[in-house]
Amino acid sequence: MPRPYWIFSSGRIRRKENTILFETSDGKRYIPVEDIEEIHLFGEVDLNTKLLNFLSQHGIPVHVYNYYGFYAGSYMPRETRVSGFVLVKQVEHYIDYEKRIFLAKSFVDGALWQISRNLSQYDESKELANEVEKIQSKIYGCGKIEELMSYEGRAREIYYKIFEKVFDLEFVRRTRQPPMNPANAMISFGNSILYSVILTEIYKTPLNPTISYLHEPSHKRFSLSLDISEIFKPIIVDRVIFHLLSKGQIDEGDFDQNLNYCYLSESGRKKFVSEIDNRLSQTVFHAKLKRKVSFRGLIRLELYKLLKHIIGDEIYSPLKSWW
Repeated sequence: MPRPYWIFSSGRIRRKENTILFETSDGKRYIPVEDIEEIHLFGEVDLNTKLLNFLSQHGIPVHVYNYYGFYAGSYMPRETRVSGFVLVKQVEHYIDYEKRIFLAKSFVDGALWQISRNLSQYDESKELANEVEKIQSKIYGCGKIEELMSYEGRAREIYYKIFEKVFDLEFVRRTRQPPMNPANAMISFGNSILYSVILTEIYKTPLNPTISYLHEPSHKRFSLSLDISEIFKPIIVDRVIFHLLSKGQIDEGDFDQNLNYCYLSESGRKKFVSEIDNRLSQTVFHAKLKRKVSFRGLIRLELYKLLKHIIGDEIYSPLKSWW
């Protein structure tokens, strides 16, 4: 089975006949191209067009992260599943406000469901879960996306109190550029990874990653990844964070902190990536499919549910965890 490769070391990646060769000061590593789902580059890595062409032939994206571990950009192979029909339908569902807001509400509904489930796992945060559920009950009455996002923002303010109530970790407020404390640093780092993983899965469908419904499409971003990530942040990124904290697998030494910022150090990023990689490969039994599906597979299924809705085959209903 192909899997993601997370590269933290600095060095050079190149094509060696029909294999990928990664060279560092410590030696060489050969990686069969059939074994690669996607490549995530955290270190300073040199590569050339010969390699990119080879990766493109095999449909392998490359995601690049900056010095602090945040998403910088992607090299996406030439689209092979492009569909003019699907593109037109995606645009129709954006232009028609009723169609757009239905999808936007669905994404927020799914997100708040997962958030409430996370809060319900701990006795100290069950009251917070009740508050989120009250907000969730109001979202289908929203008439504007701005109002919908306001509700979602309020729910997340409540949700992030879990860090102080359950894990005795300072949160204060959500800060991004830069993150101001360890909780924010882990959220931002995890969301960056999830964003790129979802982008890889979108590439495997006929969906266009720049046309979105909850987040406004704009220049320089694949906003459909942001829409879908709302559903998966609580069950992938946040649960990874809670696991690392509850097991004591991450501590102050895994952060680079200053008065004005806080980032995961390389050791912290490696621990986080290891856990999120495990999470993406974990499976749950899917009653409708009558088989086990990985969390990465759930992302792909969610995209195909959206695709079926857009082309008129099936009404979209967001993933709501049953496990």
